[in-house]
Amino acid sequence: MAEEKTYALEIEDLNVEYHVDKEVVHALNGISFRLSKGETIGLVGETGAGKTTTGLSILRLIPSPPGVVKGTVKVQGEDISTLSEKQMESIRGNVVSMIFQDPMTSLNPTKTVESQIAEVIRLHEKCSKKESITKARSMLEMVGIPGDRGVEFPHQFSGGMKQRVVIAMALACSPEILIADEPTTALDVTIQAQVLDMIRELKRKYNMSMIMITHDLGIVAEICDTVAIVYAGNIVEYGTLEDIFNHTAHPYTVGLFGSLPNMDDRTQRLKPIPGLMPDPTNLPQGCAFCPRCPKATEKCNTVRPDLVNIGGDHAVACHLFKEG
Repeated sequence: MAEEKTYALEIEDLNVEYHVDKEVVHALNGISFRLSKGETIGLVGETGAGKTTTGLSILRLIPSPPGVVKGTVKVQGEDISTLSEKQMESIRGNVVSMIFQDPMTSLNPTKTVESQIAEVIRLHEKCSKKESITKARSMLEMVGIPGDRGVEFPHQFSGGMKQRVVIAMALACSPEILIADEPTTALDVTIQAQVLDMIRELKRKYNMSMIMITHDLGIVAEICDTVAIVYAGNIVEYGTLEDIFNHTAHPYTVGLFGSLPNMDDRTQRLKPIPGLMPDPTNLPQGCAFCPRCPKATEKCNTVRPDLVNIGGDHAVACHLFKEG
């Protein structure tokens, strides 16, 4: 009998709602995916699609109230909903770590950068304050910052350097799973390339599984093995990098690629997706993308499409496609 495959992360039918001022914000509406050891998945979509909420749900950081979380999140086979807050503290930063979107707000302005990294190390590893400071300085050097700059405060670092400090903090305890929430958004292009190279090298060094949250398809092409296209709290297309880039299926994914400039034909005009993402407090009855979709039919208005497999690991939630 074949041994059942174990995954670093399993998410099944994850729903997140925020109950605010007599309204219900439907942030996630049935997200499901699995992440293997050493694999990188890209969560791609517009602002407000639910990408960051997915990352916070994995760390059980959705504030309650107003947040209500339903569904299953398993980290290394263990359902995190069954764990106490004390057990979750041992998982955050140690087993699962997150690089937050804005380094400016992720660092405490009143503490030196080495003391903030050392705090993470002392929380999860039995070591003295001196040993934790030594390791914190070695982590800074690993991300390209001289160790003796550890005594400085966040305001003394540039934006790119702050992002490196946040990455050093996230990797301080060699986590099994790294969630990178748009780690290069606030950086200029040259620094962005350096940070991506560094993340890729550190991932390879530690054989980490990684979730790359981004809206940049260029980053996805460089970093990811599999891709999940997220729209209005749903995965509308899922597949390998080749599936998504070479066999694009969902009209929304087609629209994302149409919004990119063609470097071979500079005269070709961009084709932006018309309209805006639907109000999460009042989602359409059928397909959430229906109001913006050029191929929408009457069925799309009333029936929400299921995610169906169209070959290999490639799946799409669209009435234009059938199983197989």
